[in-house]
Amino acid sequence: MSNLREFLELSYAELEEKNLAIKQQRKERVPADQVREDRLKYLTDEKGIKAITVLFSDLEGRLHMLDYDKKFLLKSWDNLTFDGSSIRGFTPQRESDLRLGIDWGAFYHAPSDMFGSGKVLAFCEVIDKDGSPYNGDIRGVLKGYAASMYESKSYTLNAANEIEGFLFNGTDAERKFHDTGKFEYVNTGGYYHSLPSDPLRTFIDSVAEVQRAMGFENEKDHPEVAPSQFEINYSYGDVVSAADQIQLYKLICRQVATKMGLTASFLPKPVVGVNGSGMHTNVSISQKGKNLFWDPKGDEKISKLAWSFVDKILTHGNDICLLLNASVNAFRRLDPHFEAPNQIKASPVDRGSMIRIPIGNEKSSRVEVRSVSPDANPYLVLYTVFKTGLEGDISKVKNLRQAERYLPDNIYDALTNFRNAEWTGKLLGDDVKGRYADLKQASADRCSRLLGTVVKPAEVQFHHEVYNQYLWNQF
Repeated sequence: MSNLREFLELSYAELEEKNLAIKQQRKERVPADQVREDRLKYLTDEKGIKAITVLFSDLEGRLHMLDYDKKFLLKSWDNLTFDGSSIRGFTPQRESDLRLGIDWGAFYHAPSDMFGSGKVLAFCEVIDKDGSPYNGDIRGVLKGYAASMYESKSYTLNAANEIEGFLFNGTDAERKFHDTGKFEYVNTGGYYHSLPSDPLRTFIDSVAEVQRAMGFENEKDHPEVAPSQFEINYSYGDVVSAADQIQLYKLICRQVATKMGLTASFLPKPVVGVNGSGMHTNVSISQKGKNLFWDPKGDEKISKLAWSFVDKILTHGNDICLLLNASVNAFRRLDPHFEAPNQIKASPVDRGSMIRIPIGNEKSSRVEVRSVSPDANPYLVLYTVFKTGLEGDISKVKNLRQAERYLPDNIYDALTNFRNAEWTGKLLGDDVKGRYADLKQASADRCSRLLGTVVKPAEVQFHHEVYNQYLWNQF
């Protein structure tokens, strides 16, 4: 039957070549209209493609996907409408019409064994009914901010994220947690250790192969400190592409795990008593190819611009904590007993610091924001980090970089800080700030107010990434 279909199926080597060519176009900032014409011509000429999977993210960072028939899309690519009232955090029902605008530069050839044959992927921006960028689409907000920094200062905003997760036995382990009350490890080997053919190593290898094929330019992968924990590192990119790759990374991990009869979980602290999962966010700014964070004569060999960037994030550490730690469960991770980055300070060595200054050189010099959970909206994280680091205030706290200050250990305090902060209104606008806070308040109120020492079913069941339409419709 598959021979009759004749849908496109490319080898992993061919996929990597095509995806790296597209990535090079993004690096060279090929004009958007030229890229669009290239993609439309490719879709027209390639008879083996049947559909385009378009991707967009809601306010909490949940990834949404829908397929458009290729012939329909070629005729209607500039008028792809959808119902925004069905997306949590988007428009109310009375103003539900939104459109998707394809970002033709964020185009991916995907392995057919993971995504289906005859398909390509493209990220989208959400457009309001009046044709303007929709304020709840943080990807569009981030893209606009990055473009304004390039146009006004020739700044290129760069990011690379180290995303940790857990691999558990069984499919849908998170959805079934309220029945089982526990997660089962597939491996108990620990840091850097697993046998070549055990489930964790097989999972990591498979994910790495898919990432490589999709142009991620892998660097290293390994089991992490906690049992059944993993981390798969890849090259840095411009800020929007970096955020897109976080969404793809998690999607690939979940797809590979499901095919193996397992669950890839990005809950920050699914098991109490072992290290949680973080999303260490490494950022830098370049200008005409020069890394502006590097200064061989500077303190810790980073520049005054980099230290100003650090100081502004430290100043607003409590204000933005809810944006970097987006769930009830995330605050379990901010526990000082497990290398938790809960101290509002900067250090080259102390892994309990919110910000670390890694050893670097002219190419790799960067700032690492460690207090980010892997379930946070990646577009919101990177927008928050860059705009705060560039445009935030600097507190007059004595010895700001080493002061004894701590991030909140529960979502209620984080919510209060977020709502009361003047900076978060400047960052998001009052409308989006209010909508985001209301979503987080609703999640918090459905969970036990006191975390305690045991993970409660509600903090998993009502987690924004463990989406259950039937369950949410009851509220």
